[in-house]
Amino acid sequence: MPITVTSRDSALTIALSGEIDHQVARNMMDAITDAVAERLPARLVLDMSGVTFMDSSGIAVLLRALRQVQQIGGTLRVTDIPAQARRVLDAAGVGRLITLD
Repeated sequence: MPITVTSRDSALTIALSGEIDHQVARNMMDAITDAVAERLPARLVLDMSGVTFMDSSGIAVLLRALRQVQQIGGTLRVTDIPAQARRVLDAAGVGRLITLD
């Protein structure tokens, strides 16, 4: 469950990589929660370019990040979504809640 955190001004970028499934989702959620709580960003960007697989557990990760960043008045954007993950997100209608680039 490797993630990379980069902070610049009021933006926080977290690059996700590997598989996002039920085995890693909880740890990934915790890592994102900790990074957001520490930096309190106005904008959170989740870069999914390194994600090789995602199931519905990935949706839970994104929705928890959305809820957390909204609680501090921030916004969430998800970028560089691989085709397989995009299909999962589109099938669930996540784009109605989160900006997907």
